[in-house]
Amino acid sequence: MKSDTNRLLKAKVGKTSLIMSLVSEEFPDDVPLRAEEITIPADVTPERVPTHIVDYSGNATDHTNNILSFLQANVICIVYSVNNKKVPLILVGNKSDLVEHSSMETILPIMNQYSDIETCVECSAKNLKNISELFYYAQKAVLHPTGPLYCPEEKEMKPSCIKSLTRIFKVSDLDNDGILNDKELNFFQRTCFNMPLAPQALEDVKNVVRKNMTDGVEDNGLTLKGFLFLHTLFIQRGRHETTWTVLRRFGYDDDLELHQEYLFPLLKIPADCTTELNHNAYLFLQSVFDKHDKDRDCALSPEEVKDLFKVFPYMPWGPDVNNTVCTNDQGWITYQGYLSQWTLTTYLDVQRCLEYLGYLGYSIICEQESQAAAITVTRNKRIDLQKKQTQRSVFRCNILGARGSGKTSFLQAFLGRNLLKQRKIREDHKSFYSINTTYVYGQEKYLLLHEVMPDFDFLSEEDLACDVVCLVYDVNNPRSFEYCAKVYKQYFMDSKTPCMMIASKSDLHEARQHYSLTPLDFCRKNKLHPPQPWTCNTVDAPNKDLYTKLTTMAMYPHAKLRCMCTCNRCTFCICQNILRSQLLTNIKAKFYSVVLNRHMAQADLKSSTFWLRASVGATVFAVLGFAIYRAILKQR
Repeated sequence: MKSDTNRLLKAKVGKTSLIMSLVSEEFPDDVPLRAEEITIPADVTPERVPTHIVDYSGNATDHTNNILSFLQANVICIVYSVNNKKVPLILVGNKSDLVEHSSMETILPIMNQYSDIETCVECSAKNLKNISELFYYAQKAVLHPTGPLYCPEEKEMKPSCIKSLTRIFKVSDLDNDGILNDKELNFFQRTCFNMPLAPQALEDVKNVVRKNMTDGVEDNGLTLKGFLFLHTLFIQRGRHETTWTVLRRFGYDDDLELHQEYLFPLLKIPADCTTELNHNAYLFLQSVFDKHDKDRDCALSPEEVKDLFKVFPYMPWGPDVNNTVCTNDQGWITYQGYLSQWTLTTYLDVQRCLEYLGYLGYSIICEQESQAAAITVTRNKRIDLQKKQTQRSVFRCNILGARGSGKTSFLQAFLGRNLLKQRKIREDHKSFYSINTTYVYGQEKYLLLHEVMPDFDFLSEEDLACDVVCLVYDVNNPRSFEYCAKVYKQYFMDSKTPCMMIASKSDLHEARQHYSLTPLDFCRKNKLHPPQPWTCNTVDAPNKDLYTKLTTMAMYPHAKLRCMCTCNRCTFCICQNILRSQLLTNIKAKFYSVVLNRHMAQADLKSSTFWLRASVGATVFAVLGFAIYRAILKQR
C-alpha cells in the first residue's frame, strides 16, 4: 500500500520546513520555495508502508499539478501557523438525504471540545436542506465570532470580554450609582441599536435577570452583574451579534481592543496653530467630574480619581499632576484644577487628549462622530498679530532663568502656594508645568507656565515657542541677571514675543549684579517693562497680579502699554472695559454704517429704539472722553 500525502495552505506557515526537518532531522536555515517530491521507504515507517510526500506550491503555474496531486492523494495535511489569528471553523455534514438518522449527537461533543469550531450543521445539496443556513453561519462566524467572547469549557465569558463590557457599563452609567436605570438603559439601547425599548420590554429584560440571579436588579435598575449576565445569555443562545454590536459601537475590534481609528480620529492641525477644548467638551468634562465627586466637595479624592480612570487601561495622571494644577488643603485636585489639567493636555498633546476622551466615551455620550469634535484648532498666530486681536483662551509663558533663580517657585506660586507649602513638595513629584486661570478685562483665560531648563548654549524650538517670555533672576545673587540678559540678546531681542523681567526673591537684600548694565537700565535700553519685584515668601498665598500682566501681554503682544495695571478699578482699566463692551461695539458698528454708507433705512430712522441707542452712545462717549481727559491731566 502506498500513501500519498499533500500539504496545503497559505504561504509562510512552515509547510516546506516540515518536510526539510523530516528529511534532515534538523531545522533548515535556508528554506526553498518548494521541496522536491520525496518517498520515505517502507522499512523506516512504523506501519511498513512507503509514503510519498508532495509539497504544495502557491505558484500560479503549478496550479494544474496541485489539482492532480490532490486527486491522487490518500491524505491531505492542512498546515497553519498557530501564532496567526485563528480562523473559525464550521463542521458541515452533507448528504443528509442518504441517511435516516442524524449525526449531530456524535458531532456535538467534538464541537464542544474544540473552541475553534463555531457551529455544526447538517445539510443536503440534493434536497436543498440548510444550504442558505450554512452560508449564513459562515458569515456569522466571521462577523460575530464566539471565540473572543465565550469559553465553552467554562461556560462563561472570557476575561477580556468581561473587561470590555464592564467599561461599557461604567460609561453608560451616567450618574455613577452602579445601576443602569430606565433612562440610562434607553440611552444605551438607542445608542447601540438606534431604537429605544418599550416600557414593557424593559420590564421583561429585568424580569429575566431577576429570575436567574438575586443581585442582578437593584432599585429597579440593572447592576453590572445583571448586565454581564444578559450578555452571557445572548451568547449562549446564539445571539452573538447583539454583544458584538454593543462592543463595536463602543470602539472595540475583533480582538476586543479599542480601534486606533476610534482612539485617534483624524485631526488636521496647521503650523503655528494651537488646540483647545471647546464649550461642549468642557460641559462633558464637567459632567464627568460631577459624576465622580460623590461627596460634593468640588475636589477629587485619590479614591474618586481612581474610580474616574477605571475606564482607562492605565492610570494617566501621576503625582506630578497635583503640583501642576490647583488643589485644596488636602492636596486633592479641585474642579478648577481638573479642568486646567485637561486644558494643559489638549494644548501640549492633543492626540493624548483624544485618546483620553475616547476612553471616557465622549463621542458616544455627546452623540458626535468622534472626539475630534471636542477640539478647536485656533487660527494662525500671525493672523492674530495682523488683526491685533485673538480668540484664543490658552496662552503659554516660558520661564527662563539661571539655576536657583526661583523659576519653580514662580510656577507653584501661580497655584496659590507660598514658600512654606512649596518646601513640602517631594522632589520626584515636582512638575515643569503649571496652569491656572486669570482674568484679563473681565475675560477668563488660561495661562500655561513652562519652566525651561537653564541651558544657554541650546534652546530648542519648543523652548522658544510661546506667547510671552518670563526672564527670572535672583536679586540676592549677583551673577543671576547675566543669564537673563544673554538669553534675551541671543534669542528674543529681534523676536516679536513680548518679554518680562522678574526680580525674584524681592524680600531679600538686593545685590549689585555683575553685568555692564543694571537690570533697570537694561530694560530701558531694550524698551522692556521695568523688572517686576516678586516673592513667594509670604504668610498668605502669593500675589497673582504678575500672572495677569503676563496673560495681558500674551493676548496683546502688539500693544506697548505704559500702564501694566489690571486691577479693573483704576481709570485705565475702566476705560479699557468700556472700549471692549458689547454696547459700545454695537454703537460703533451702527455709526460707521451711517457715516461710510451715507444711507439708512427709513424704518431705522423712525425707530425709537435707534434714537435711544444713539443717545446712550453719545452719553457713553461723553463720559469716556471726560475720563480720558482726567487721566491725562492726572499724569501731567
